[in-house]
Amino acid sequence: MDFMIMIAEGFMGMFEAGAEVFMGYMTGIIPLLVTLITAVNAITKMIGEEKINGFIQKITKYAVLRYTLVPFIAVFFFTNPMCYTVGRFLPEKYKPAFYDSAVSFVHPITGLFPHANSAELFVWLGVATGYTAAGGSQAQLGLMFLLTGLIVILMRGLVTERISAYMFKKQGHEKILKEN
Repeated sequence: MDFMIMIAEGFMGMFEAGAEVFMGYMTGIIPLLVTLITAVNAITKMIGEEKINGFIQKITKYAVLRYTLVPFIAVFFFTNPMCYTVGRFLPEKYKPAFYDSAVSFVHPITGLFPHANSAELFVWLGVATGYTAAGGSQAQLGLMFLLTGLIVILMRGLVTERISAYMFKKQGHEKILKEN
């Protein structure tokens, strides 16, 4: 009988622990996330979506900006998964590389801007909890993730751009490479 009681207590303890975590989210991260999403939507409405889109179109001419600033703006303002639609402003030859950069950036941005990819928030919080338990600063970790992410997406964008150009040539799509 003691064994059955121990199993029942353990079973209920698992749900009690889950409820504690849930309440922590309800009083901590969820209000923060709702506030951030509201603020970003308000900023986007104040600036105007057409102005943001026009700015993005202008800066895609430069490779460094195309694979750092554009994915940052796309993920920050349009969040995941809408950020990929920003690729419509790029010539066809750059779209695969832009997508690679944007999809690679949805996790690194989460540490400082959790509204950008709320689905990754729980992964980020797990990493950040371990880092802060070891004595680190969550803000420092978020900044390191962001800066490292920007370097990685630039490298990925440039490499994917070259691979795409090679594949376009190999498949006889030189017309794509000549546009813009």
